[in-house]
Amino acid sequence: MNTSQNFKLKKEFITLGQLVKACGFIASGGDAKTYLLNMPAKVNGVLKTTRKTKVVVGDVVEIENNTIYITND
Repeated sequence: MNTSQNFKLKKEFITLGQLVKACGFIASGGDAKTYLLNMPAKVNGVLKTTRKTKVVVGDVVEIENNTIYITND
């Protein structure tokens, strides 16, 4: 099932690892590296497997049939 959600960014950026934890895909930040290697995310249509990828307002992240729109409001 495809779902979409907005994620309100409170800072300049969030890393992909922090985002997958904040959105509930993983329970611990320590799981981010392994999770993203096994379940790569697309950021603005580009495949990303590193947890340190910076995500900013206006980006669109696709992971596990979910679309996450990064907003500031």
